[in-house]
Amino acid sequence: MLAPLLFSAALFAQKGLPPMQDTKSTQVTNYPTMMEFSPSLVNDLKVPSGWKVSVAASGLGKPRMMYMSPNGELYVTRRDAGDVLLLKDTNKDNKFDDLSTVVAEFPGVHGIAVNEGYMYLCNNNKLVRYKMNNDGTLGKQADTIANNLPSGGQHGNRTMHFGPDKMLYLSVGSTCNDCKEGDKETAAMLQIDTKTGKRKLYASGLRNTIGFDFHPKTGEMWGIDNGSDTKGDNWPPEELNKIVMGGNYGFPYAYAKQEVDQSREDPIGNTKENYAKATKPSVLEFQAHGAPIDFKFFNSTASGFNGDGLVCWHGSWNRSAPVGFKVERVIFKDGVATGSEDFLTGFLKGDKRFGRPAGLAITAAGEVYVSDDANGVIYCIKKA
Repeated sequence: MLAPLLFSAALFAQKGLPPMQDTKSTQVTNYPTMMEFSPSLVNDLKVPSGWKVSVAASGLGKPRMMYMSPNGELYVTRRDAGDVLLLKDTNKDNKFDDLSTVVAEFPGVHGIAVNEGYMYLCNNNKLVRYKMNNDGTLGKQADTIANNLPSGGQHGNRTMHFGPDKMLYLSVGSTCNDCKEGDKETAAMLQIDTKTGKRKLYASGLRNTIGFDFHPKTGEMWGIDNGSDTKGDNWPPEELNKIVMGGNYGFPYAYAKQEVDQSREDPIGNTKENYAKATKPSVLEFQAHGAPIDFKFFNSTASGFNGDGLVCWHGSWNRSAPVGFKVERVIFKDGVATGSEDFLTGFLKGDKRFGRPAGLAITAAGEVYVSDDANGVIYCIKKA
């Protein structure tokens, strides 16, 4: 009997101990029926008192992430088309009337960031940059910064921003719904020196923090993480984190405020409970399965929301009753998130929806642009 016992002990030392209690996986697939866009539906959208919403562009296919230049030129990545569009509002009426393609062949392009006259773009495993011309177009030749980003697997949509330190920060989602990753750069936030191409692990335990930004007053990084699926309608929550260097945010063993995921095995040489105690707790939690995509801060006193954030909830698919399909304002006080309230709603109508908010661009004047990658619309929300 001695040999089998020794083998069993060695196996657990490699993989950790299995959970002590039985757990249940709940697979619910419920996509609200898609409604085709029509201008009359805009009347059903709700915004805060004193604001108004209008269509800035339509017929764009599946627009995702956006960057607004100081000149009011809007760049839009389209992951499915593999291109980047440039939209111009020539008469300043918040309707884009000039469209061109500035990058034509970059399969899966998603993340976009600008720094010191260069536009940075990335897909699942490649990061490049283009010189920006005075007319808004980009140089013909791209410089490759990295072509070996970790494989995204289930979560291949990369997003990135430059921090106050001029370093590029890039989010890498988990390869799976719920598993221990073998690559430390996965389910993580990376810091990249664009001058040398060198990168390092900035934070870990982040299942899929697509939306993140730096607070305009404190310079601190905040991001909204997507919780895993198949664990029920209401758990685990989507969570807002203040992301710091060296921070571990729990995935896949813990969520939210150090709450243990009892469906997971114990880590090697540790318990889930002890592991959770060493993780960073979330600051705010939100309804499970809302699917946060972009997150950006207001950096304008004109909006009245300076220092607050906005998050696009792309909408659920793994919940009995649909949730999300809206834009929510996250309220900050003295640089700390304290609560939230709706900012743009009305896309969801019972078991039907006519939009899925995806990307955000906020101008210096406090105008907000929201991309809808279901019906190919970009909305403008501004003070009335």
